[in-house]
Amino acid sequence: MQRLCGLLVLSLSFQPSPYKYKATPKENHQLSTKIVAKRASYFQPTKELKPPEAMCIAAWIWQAHPVHQILLLLNRDEFHSRPTKAVGWWGEGSKKILGGRDVLGGGTWMGCTKDGRLAFLTNVLEPDAMPGARTRGDLPLRYLQSNKSPLDVATEVAEEADEYNGFNLILADLTTNIMVYVSNRPKGQPATIQLVSPGLHVLSNARLDSPWQKAIRLGKNFRELLMKHGDDEVEVKDIVERLMTDTTKADKDRLPNTGCDPNWEHGLSSIFIEVQTDQGLYGTRSTAALSVSYDGEASLYEKYLESGIWKDHTVNYQIE
Repeated sequence: MQRLCGLLVLSLSFQPSPYKYKATPKENHQLSTKIVAKRASYFQPTKELKPPEAMCIAAWIWQAHPVHQILLLLNRDEFHSRPTKAVGWWGEGSKKILGGRDVLGGGTWMGCTKDGRLAFLTNVLEPDAMPGARTRGDLPLRYLQSNKSPLDVATEVAEEADEYNGFNLILADLTTNIMVYVSNRPKGQPATIQLVSPGLHVLSNARLDSPWQKAIRLGKNFRELLMKHGDDEVEVKDIVERLMTDTTKADKDRLPNTGCDPNWEHGLSSIFIEVQTDQGLYGTRSTAALSVSYDGEASLYEKYLESGIWKDHTVNYQIE
């Protein structure tokens, strides 16, 4: 859907013509029919808009804090009715994964392992999904279940990027201090692979560190909270409540021009999302906060919605 960005009004002065033309009855009838049909089209119901797939927003500080090697916050947005498993250990053998799980797709939006692997995903907000595309929830699993480096897996994913709808994928090895970002957007361009530098980053539903208003707001509030704590450890429950429950929507004149319906863009423009749709309630289903110290002590806190009730739990583990 295109937006009307402006209206140009031209004031023209016409001189009356010395010639007069009188339409025939048949021509008058044809003209009237066209006018009535045009006016009727204004009142036709618009095409039903399909709500977006899981969106998510993540913010993290990476190798730039005196206590935390990484401190990651991630909101997962999805239909409240979609079957989901809360964070827990799953998988077989030595490659058990700690993360939530999408029951329908079988994948995950975020996961980590005891050997120091971390992967998380956000979708790109765009108007049209490619039918028959491969499920993006398998992308984090592809890395978490492998023995390959983040860069090697990112290269493999980039070679098959056109088989997926728009995604942003972060792959990290906490034992080698390497973090890689890979994305298959913008459309028609080669997939992006880049090393993520130490510092504070925000990933919403466009490219890494894109200046969407909610990303700017989350990054600013995150930075201020970290400065307030100074060199002290940050309590994750506190930071989740302070930062990830923010329902402030963007100004309508500052929405990203994604091609999606502006009302959808506005509904999705807050950090914490809750939108009523014809298909049910859509919005933030869970918040995860991963804290890893430089000696490998890891803690994954999750606040999640189950049967309409908010619950929370924490899983601690040691990176080996």
